[in-house]
Order: sequence, then structure tokens, then C-alpha cells
Amino acid sequence: MEILQGFVDAVVGIFNSSGLTTLNWQNYVMIGISIVLLYLAIKKQYEPLLLLPIAFGMLLVNLYPSIMSAPSTEMIPLADYVKDHTGAIQYPITELNGAEYVNYPTNGGLLWYLYQGVKLGIYPPLIFLGIGCMTDFGPLISNPKSLILGAAAQIGIFLTFTGAIFLGFTAAEAGAIGIIGGADGPTAIFVTTKLAPHLLGSIAIAAYSYMALVPIIQPPIMKFLTTKKERSVVMEQLRPVSKLEKIMFPVIVVIIIAIFLPDAAPLVGMLMLGNLFKESGVVERINKTAQNELMNIITIFLGTTVGATASGQTFLTFATIKIIVLGLIAFCLGTAFGVLFGKIMYVATGGKVNPLIGSAGVSAVPMAARVSQKVGQQENPGNFLLMHAMGPNVAGVIGSAVAAGVLLNVVG
Repeated sequence: MEILQGFVDAVVGIFNSSGLTTLNWQNYVMIGISIVLLYLAIKKQYEPLLLLPIAFGMLLVNLYPSIMSAPSTEMIPLADYVKDHTGAIQYPITELNGAEYVNYPTNGGLLWYLYQGVKLGIYPPLIFLGIGCMTDFGPLISNPKSLILGAAAQIGIFLTFTGAIFLGFTAAEAGAIGIIGGADGPTAIFVTTKLAPHLLGSIAIAAYSYMALVPIIQPPIMKFLTTKKERSVVMEQLRPVSKLEKIMFPVIVVIIIAIFLPDAAPLVGMLMLGNLFKESGVVERINKTAQNELMNIITIFLGTTVGATASGQTFLTFATIKIIVLGLIAFCLGTAFGVLFGKIMYVATGGKVNPLIGSAGVSAVPMAARVSQKVGQQENPGNFLLMHAMGPNVAGVIGSAVAAGVLLNVVG
């Protein structure tokens, strides 16, 4: 009978500690959303390198919330502590009701520890290091006017920042929301951890979702704002860029940015360091490690822990809906202003610039540039805009980091 009672107690204990009693409806909704995101990452291959770990982190935290729990302390009887530990007592002793207790720290959840790299602003700059190793700034150096298009695409960030304040968000929260318009996930995460860490889950998922949906969101805007004649423009071949120019570029950029906008130095500095690894040609081992092994490890940690911030209780709010809508507006405005400034350059150059390359001013590299190429070829099969679009595209990476520095300086 005692054995039976023990078995029943064990079953009841397992049931009471299971998700069937500890999870609520918000958790189940988020589990459903995470499965949809996994489908988009695996089946549709929408930005899978980040969307997949983000979705799985979201799934984990809503199945097992304690995986993101922070360490705490609990008071255990001194006698029990001594029984389980050897050596000197390292923790404060408290007397309670005539007995002595030790304030003993408990372990936090696995993802909480990995999340400290996000919280402390370590992972995003390291991602930029890897991006720098994989980026060719040659098209931007060859055509410096591309900087204008990269800068124009950041206008959506500041317009959305203003709109978010109007809708009741604080200036810090509005800055974190506006940066979604840059279509740069690491930058969005970096800014959000500094300005509004409580919104990290919503903003990160919105940023990476819109990055993944670039081929769907951008073409209608591009076609609406341009004529068939403008989309058919064939641009002249870019001039060759020397090795010296490519080596000098990251050094000059980091000096200028660090002096005039130091808040952007962590992102821009690591981006340019990675690019210098690539272009110098003397640290091939470091270059390969930064763009492969290091980049892959940080991507796993970053994606999984960011997804784990999207628990049902914090994510399913009206504020989240507003953030997702504002993020979409920011991204659309960034695309639109890039194209509009492209039209200005089209007129100023007598029809030598295809306005479509302005849409690549958002920093979704190289997807936005590929979209410019695809839309251009739909009008003129002999049109090759990819290298021309890469100029505004990599300018957008720098531009979004600069915009982040401006927001951190103004509202941080």
C-alpha cells in the first residue's frame, strides 16, 4: 500500500510541476507563433540563420519559462549546507528563530547566462565584426554618391521615432522602435538593450521578420514610386577600386565616426575591423575565424536568447502590436525615401542613375541589393544593378549604425 501511495504521489508531483498546470494561454499562443516562424525559416528559408534559433528560443521559454530565470538566493539551514559542502563557508550566515541559515545562491536558467552577452552589448558588435569580414565596400568607394542613398533610407527611423512618441511611447522606447526601420537586426538589438531592454523580444522579432520579408515588402513600394522608364535604366560600369583604397577606407571611416559620434563606435569600429581583416590580406586565419566559427557561435547565442525574451506574458500585449506596426512603417518609409532620393539622383544625372538602387539603402545585406537587381531585370532583362545596389546597401549598414549612435546620444 505504501508503494502504491508513493507511486501516486510521484505521478501527482510530476503532473503539478508539468506545463499542463504551469503554462497559461499566452504561452500556448507563443508556442503556436514559434512553430509558424520555424516553418518560415525551414520551409520558406526566410533569414533561417537567425529566424530558426529565435523561433526555437521562443518555443523553449514558453514551454519551460525557468530556462530564462535569473539566479537568486535562498536561505538553507547551516547544518544542511555543511552536510553538502566541504571547506570554508563562503556565504553570509543569518540567524532565524534561533537557527543559523546560509544565504545560498541558486543557479539561473541556461539561457539567462547566455543572454548576458546581449544585455551587456557584446553579441551585436561581434556580429558586425563578422559582417565586416564578409563585406566588400568597393562599390561604395567606387561610387561615393551611394552614401546619400544609404543615408536617405535612414529617414524612416527618425520619422517613426517621432510617431512612436506621439503614440505614447517614451523617447527611449521610441528610439528602440524606430531603429527597426534600418532593417538591421544586430543594430536593433544593440540599441534596444541600451534604451528599452523590456521591449527586446518584440523589437528583435519585428526587425528580423522584416529583414526576412524584404523580397515581399520592397517590390510593391519600388514599383509604385518609379516609372517603367526609370526602372529600365542601365547604369555605367563601376570603376575598379585599388587595394590601397580598400585598406584606407575602414581606417578613415572609424576615425571620423569615433570622433564625431562615439556612441556608434562599438558597432562601426567592429564592422571596420572585420573589413580590415578582409582587405589587408595579412590575417587570413583571423578573417576566416571571424566570418565563420565566431560568427556562427554568436549567431546561435544571439538568436536563441533573443527569442527566449518573447515569453507569452511579456510579448502578447497591445504595445507589441503597436511596435510591430510601427516597425513595418519604419521599414517601408526607409525603402520609400531611398527610392525617392534615387529619383532625385536620376534627374540630377540626366537619367544615368536607376532609382531602384535607392531601395537597397536599408541594411539588409545583400538581400535588398538582390531585390533591386530582380525588379530591374523584370523591366529590362539586360539590366545588371547588383553591384550598383551594393553601394547603397553597405552604406545602409554604416548609416543604421550611425543612426543608432545618434539615438543613443540623444535619448540614451
